[in-house]
Amino acid sequence: MSSTLHVQWTVTSLIAPRPWLTCGRCGGIKPFQSSGKARLNANGKRLDAWLIYKCSDCENTWNRPLFERRNVRDIDPLLLEALQANDHRRIEALAFDLDGLRRSAGRIEEFAEAKVARQVLIGDPAAFHGIRIDLRVPLPCCLRLDRLLAAELGVSRTKIHALQVAGRLKLPPNGDRMLRRPVREGMVVELDAASVSERMLVEAAMSLAVG
Repeated sequence: MSSTLHVQWTVTSLIAPRPWLTCGRCGGIKPFQSSGKARLNANGKRLDAWLIYKCSDCENTWNRPLFERRNVRDIDPLLLEALQANDHRRIEALAFDLDGLRRSAGRIEEFAEAKVARQVLIGDPAAFHGIRIDLRVPLPCCLRLDRLLAAELGVSRTKIHALQVAGRLKLPPNGDRMLRRPVREGMVVELDAASVSERMLVEAAMSLAVG
C-alpha cells in the first residue's frame, strides 16, 4: 500500500469577475455583474449573442458581445443550445472567461472567494508518511496558492513558505514561484511528514480531505 496519501482538492470560484463600466442610469463608473442570462438575435442566417450584465447599484443592463453576425452553421451546436436554454454551467463558464471579458471592458474586478471540496484518491488515511494534493480548478480563480494552503491547513503563509524552503513542501515543477501564483488546474502540492510539525499538517490535510 502506498505510504503517500493522495487527495484531490477541487477549488471553485464563488464570484464571477465584474467589469467596471460607465452606467448610463447612475451617471458614473460602476461594477456590473453577470445576470446569468444570455440574449440572442437573429438576422436571417446570422446570429448575434450577448451575455447580459447588470449594474450593481441600479440594475441597468449591459450586453457583453459573445459573437456578432455569425453564420448559424459556424456556431458550435452545443454552445448555441446552451445559450438558447440559458444553461447555468455554460453561462457561468462564459462569465469567468477573463480573456473574452477583457475584449469588452478595460477594468475588471476579480475575487478570491472560493469553496474547496476534498476527496481521497489513493492511500490509507490511517497510515501514511506524506500527502500529495492535486488541484482541480474548473473556473479561473485569483486565489494565490499560498493563501489556499494556509487557510485549508490552518497555518500561516509564513509557515507555508518556510516548509517550502526546508524541502518539506514541494511544488513540482516550478518551486516557490508557484506559491505566489493563482491556483490553476493541474497544480500539485507534496507534503513530507518526517517531523511532528509536518505530521500535524498532513493530518490536518487528511481530516479535511475525508471530512
